[in-house]
Amino acid sequence: MNLLWFLVVGLVAGWLAGMLVRGGGFGLIGDLVVGVVGAFFGGFMFTTLGIAQGSGLVGSLLVATVGAVVLLFIVRLIKR
Repeated sequence: MNLLWFLVVGLVAGWLAGMLVRGGGFGLIGDLVVGVVGAFFGGFMFTTLGIAQGSGLVGSLLVATVGAVVLLFIVRLIKR
């Protein structure tokens, strides 16, 4: 069940990140995939930096969204 919630949070985070980051985007499906990968990246990034992630749905969504935004920014820089 935790994996299912992780995927749902990642999908929502990808959609939010697609709305927050300027540019043409990767489309709905591409942004959702980046959101799931960004959720992993966000968790790793927050843990590495020693930032408290918080608990619950809001904390998870915040971490996943930040990770997805950073990942989208990096991917779009590389894509150019």
